[in-house]
Parts: sequence; structure tokens; C-alpha cells
Amino acid sequence: MNYNIRGENIEVTPAIREYVEKKVSKLERYFNETPNASVSVNLKVYQDKKSKVEITIPMKNLVLRAEEIHEDMYAAIDLITDKLERQIRKHKTKVNRKFRGQDSIKDVAPIFTETEPNGDEDELELVRTKRFDLKPMDSEEAILQMNLLGHNFYVFHNADTNNTNVVYKRKDGRYGLIEAQ
Repeated sequence: MNYNIRGENIEVTPAIREYVEKKVSKLERYFNETPNASVSVNLKVYQDKKSKVEITIPMKNLVLRAEEIHEDMYAAIDLITDKLERQIRKHKTKVNRKFRGQDSIKDVAPIFTETEPNGDEDELELVRTKRFDLKPMDSEEAILQMNLLGHNFYVFHNADTNNTNVVYKRKDGRYGLIEAQ
């Protein structure tokens, strides 16, 4: 794996670089062969001395991404590698469940080893389906509708672009827009 480690408001010291590479390289045990992936790591330090670590690993059939905010940067790195490990296990469980009974599971999902520990994973069970008509509106009206409903996202038909879009409330309290292509 190729590492791209950047720091904002912090100098990436050799000790930090070595710690990140050591922790993220432990994820390689879940793969049959070492993926040719570039690992993007962003380290940020805020004025209140909190550290934010973001790791993104784009691969052929999967994008592993996690972020963590903590007072201690090394603790944040530990927590984020745990999150990435859970994502890998969850994806492997999903793939195995989808192709159970087929002989060619290695052909479909060759990136994971079969010796991975099998933990108690959350069932990916669909418990409710909703159908509704998409009303044409602009993003501001969609945000108002979302807030009126008390939801943290809202699907709508954008009257300006004639596409299906989603507005959502971000962790920082502002709003985001997802546009389908």
C-alpha cells in the first residue's frame, strides 16, 4: 500500500508516520494479496487541542473510509483502524451471505482471506420500506421540509436540474446536497 500522509496545523513527524503505517498495515492480514491501494491519511489539530484523523483507502470493489476526533492523536489512530477493521469484516460478511451456496466466492470477492475471525456482526436486515412521490422543489425548500419532519436527510426532485437529490444535515450543523448523476 502506498501512504499519503498529510498534516494540517501539525508537522507529520517520522514517529507519527511510522505509527500510522504500522497500524494501517495490520489491515493487510484481511486480504489474500496486498492491495495496490493508496492510503490517504489527513491529520488535523484544532485550536482546542483536539485531533482529527481521516483515512481513505479506495480499492476496486470497496472504499474504506473512517474519521475520528480525539484529544490524543495516537488514540484516534487506534480507534480509526478499529473502525476500518469492522468495515472490512462487515463487507466480507455481506459478500459471503450474498454468494452463499455458490462455489465461486473466491472469484467474486478475492480481496479477503478466509481465515478472518468471525465476530458477532450486525444483521443487515431491511425492516421497513417507504414509497412516496417526489415533489419538485429547490434545495432550500427541501431543507425546510426536512427540518419540519425532524429528519436528518430528505430526498426530493430538484426542479432546477430535473434530477433526484438528497439534502442532509452535517455533523457541524450545516447542510449538504447529494446530486445523482
